[in-house]
Amino acid sequence: MRNTSSTHKLKIINDPVYGFIKIPFEIVFELIEHPLFQRLRRIRQLGLTHFVYPGANHTRFQHAIGAMHLMGLAIQEIRAKGHEITQDEAKAVTSAILLHDIGHGPFSHSLENSLIRELSHESISLMYMEQLNETFGGALDLALDIFQNRYHKKFLHQLVSSQLDMDRLDYLKRDSFFTGVTEGVIGSDRIIKMLNVRDDQLVVDEKGIYSIEKFLIARRLMYWQVYLHHTVVSSEQVLQMLLKRAHALTTRGTKLFATPAFSYFLDERAGRFSMSNRKEFLEQFAALDDNDILSAAKVWCRHSDRILSMLARGLVNRELFSVELKDDPFQEDRVERLRRAVSEKLSLTGEETEYLVISDSMSNYAYSDMDDRITILDKQGQTKDIAEASDMLNIAVLSKTVRKYFLCYPRFMKELS
Repeated sequence: MRNTSSTHKLKIINDPVYGFIKIPFEIVFELIEHPLFQRLRRIRQLGLTHFVYPGANHTRFQHAIGAMHLMGLAIQEIRAKGHEITQDEAKAVTSAILLHDIGHGPFSHSLENSLIRELSHESISLMYMEQLNETFGGALDLALDIFQNRYHKKFLHQLVSSQLDMDRLDYLKRDSFFTGVTEGVIGSDRIIKMLNVRDDQLVVDEKGIYSIEKFLIARRLMYWQVYLHHTVVSSEQVLQMLLKRAHALTTRGTKLFATPAFSYFLDERAGRFSMSNRKEFLEQFAALDDNDILSAAKVWCRHSDRILSMLARGLVNRELFSVELKDDPFQEDRVERLRRAVSEKLSLTGEETEYLVISDSMSNYAYSDMDDRITILDKQGQTKDIAEASDMLNIAVLSKTVRKYFLCYPRFMKELS
């Protein structure tokens, strides 16, 4: 018989990044135990980044637990500086950060706009939080208000979602740890020690400014060295084109091997979200994780459709596209020449070659002066935006959106490209 005592629910988790993490509230334990949250164990935090950095096999589950831990430290620090956070508010903001990524689909951001095109993972997270709130008899009412920025203490929402939230502090440190990319190491403990509240806004004490500068630089470096690494881009294009081809074949009536949940989302009509099919949609999505995609891809390696089987082998065996990066768009005539060459070499139609020769772009910025800004609190009690307060870092450079253009094509075409 399951032990439901309070003592049993306040467990300790041994995390490789932070050491021992205590589960602070009974409701948090119940949320962690729920199948919707346990599903995050089967979703990689960094999608296909392990194709480049073999250690990057950590999961959304680990990240959510880490963010929950940092939230506890932040609550403790803000309280120590004389700002009230009630026990109910602490439970709510901790629950909100724990569940902030519960709506992620297979391979996290890699398939954000491929498998489900109408909804962001944040929207799905909100729907699952509402569902869990019903399950737990309204216990997440306040967490939902904080998550949606409807609660009067705005700094609590900023701890969950802002340019200096517990989400970013954990994923930079965790992703750096598991990839081994030391440029991403940040002093999360130091930053949290410097957190404060002024006029209901989250601020950073002036002596923490250098830690914030390092945080922004680390964020920029991690994007180009990890999240948007050219080989990661190549692997994600293989995965996205595989899903696109599977969608196209299914739409034409081809029956593909897939788990029931994956089959649901391959069907363009059934898998499209609407309020009328919300219940079924959420049930099917909850049954979907990385394993559904990989098991199907393994079978598709032997499919008679050449494009599907080629892309499936690329994913399963790490036979990735060659990729080129530039600061300006690739000329359309070069892209078309590549497509014609692939078409002739493999005897494919023009439509089929579009799955194998892809030209697109990606962008990144470390700091946005349009969102909730990072605010520094000086010794005189005055506040300044980090861009004004910094004396050694040109924040304008880090806030500039950097766009790079990429061209992916089969490796065997490299000599002809």
